[in-house]
Amino acid sequence: MGEVAVKYKIMCDPNVEDANADEIAVAMETMASDVGVVQKAVSKPLAFGLKFVEAHCVIQEGDGTVDAFEDSIRAIDGVGEVEVLEIGRL
Repeated sequence: MGEVAVKYKIMCDPNVEDANADEIAVAMETMASDVGVVQKAVSKPLAFGLKFVEAHCVIQEGDGTVDAFEDSIRAIDGVGEVEVLEIGRL
């Protein structure tokens, strides 16, 4: 099986009072997953003082691996919406 490169846009959960994009980026860098790795996660400005996390990940190709990896991202405290910006096969 091959691998896929995925670029994610991760928003902070508006319902979590102390959600912080910088802390989410740090948590993503140390995130452990059986199906993929985070190569780079940086917080970027969005608008009006809001920030989001842009993450570049490499995930094993297979049934349900991308979903399992996204579930690992959603398990991080303060993560709201997870959106795929780009995806490609390596």
